[in-house]
Amino acid sequence: MNKKAIVTVDSAVLNQEEDIISVVTPGDFYETEDGFKVEYNETKISGMEGTKTTILIRGNSFDLIREGTTETKMEFENNKRTVALYKTPYGVMDVKIDTKKLNININEDGGTINTMYILELGGQPALKTNLTIDIKVN
Repeated sequence: MNKKAIVTVDSAVLNQEEDIISVVTPGDFYETEDGFKVEYNETKISGMEGTKTTILIRGNSFDLIREGTTETKMEFENNKRTVALYKTPYGVMDVKIDTKKLNININEDGGTINTMYILELGGQPALKTNLTIDIKVN
């Protein structure tokens, strides 16, 4: 069953100085066979206007899928290293994600995902990143 939700995404790079991006947007929240699904449209603030984001949440992992002006499928699972392609209007890059910590506390009323991971993007220096996704069902 589809429920309306408010989705808050806080992303903080934890290197020299903390750089935080916070986005609050309306979205849709679904219960699935494997867990839950959240869908929302990115905004100008995130720099990905024209992109639809889908988060597939399972018991101990989640996928962050973007389709539109930015395209990727990033997989997060505790103590697992994954590789994805990150396609933007400016080109395609390899993304390496090394999930160090993952805590998923989601039920039919929403909840929170918190993950800390090391992000390597297109050969740039690795970024220690903390991502929190909060889902509040209306």
